[in-house]
Amino acid sequence: MKIGILSYHFPPEPAFIPGSLAEALAARGHEVRVLTGFPDYPGGHVYPGWRQRWHHETHSERLTVRRVPRYTGAGASTGARMASYLSFAGSATMAARRVLGDVDALYVFQLPATTFAAAGVLRLLGRVPTVLHVQDVWARDGAAEAPQGRWAARMSAAMTRIYRSAARVAVAAPSMRDLVVAAGADPARVQVVLNWTDERIFHPATPDAAARQLVRRDGRCVVMHAGTIGARQGLETAVRAAAALDRTMDLVLVGSGGEERRVRGLAAELGAENVRFVERRSPVDMPQLYAAADYQLVMLRDLPELRGMVPGKLQAALSCAAPVVASAGGDTAELVERARAGLSCPPEDWAALADRFWLAATIPGPARVEMGRRGRAAYLREMSLPAGVDRIERLLYEAAGRVEELAAPRMNLA
Repeated sequence: MKIGILSYHFPPEPAFIPGSLAEALAARGHEVRVLTGFPDYPGGHVYPGWRQRWHHETHSERLTVRRVPRYTGAGASTGARMASYLSFAGSATMAARRVLGDVDALYVFQLPATTFAAAGVLRLLGRVPTVLHVQDVWARDGAAEAPQGRWAARMSAAMTRIYRSAARVAVAAPSMRDLVVAAGADPARVQVVLNWTDERIFHPATPDAAARQLVRRDGRCVVMHAGTIGARQGLETAVRAAAALDRTMDLVLVGSGGEERRVRGLAAELGAENVRFVERRSPVDMPQLYAAADYQLVMLRDLPELRGMVPGKLQAALSCAAPVVASAGGDTAELVERARAGLSCPPEDWAALADRFWLAATIPGPARVEMGRRGRAAYLREMSLPAGVDRIERLLYEAAGRVEELAAPRMNLA
């Protein structure tokens, strides 16, 4: 087929889902055309060596990437984000007819940032069937600072139109299905397609001496949290839980974020010497750090909108065969328990998490290895790149009304 991809971010930005999907579909023999912006994430500035201009296309075998200008700025305000979203919407809509006008089906990597662009492109292209891959819901991003304001109303109306017009909708977590159906999607058209991780980076590894020295201080059990130290994670709960077990386990926090100062301050206030902070590391370093620790900690606060979210660090940990301790509700805890890949407890309950930390420390090494093995098996079965591409490809065929072609011999090099 001729397949279009609309995505606000695309490699070389850390957008491995649309990037790897495009490469995999092209490897399977499809002609793939990507419409995206110029790389500026996460700093809000166009990458060095890049210059925004109107006619910018790159070509490889079966894959074309067309980039269009958009407003860039480091500001995190609602106004700055909306300026970027709307400018991308205008540029993408202007280019859509030439780039995507004759595709058989269109895949939209549906972040809030893509909403207005998707609405404009779908209206322009009319009859092109669309598959939305929903990653988040509008209320948690552009409208979060003014939930009753004009941006919330506009985003909501745009999302409702997109959901109703989509031929198929893929959601990145099971509970997200209810959210998109409530927002206007036809339940018969919605399917769960769990995200995959960047498998070129995240795979089982053996820690070297440097990784062990960075992560381990003695023979105690090490639980590591790798990633953002922000408001959604609620890492104060983990610090309180670790402080109650100061002679039993170590908590290692790798990364940074807006709540780092607060979390560091709490650890100092509690005298939690078993809580250590490691500065942000390159993603390529993380599999060895995962392997040097005993468990990976996945945390989400107890907020309704987060119960339908599966953070990317879960897939990364499972792909690396790392056992997991999940302090979260909803889909995240359910996936860990179903895979028997670790331990879970309700979110924002430090006493329950302390109990899980204590239990984790008492589990023998071979049993931890078996947890990791089961987690990786579940990842390969349900969340891997080949599994995800299979599901997305089938949705694209269904959207185009060409399901019978799935049975025909074709290239499959993904």
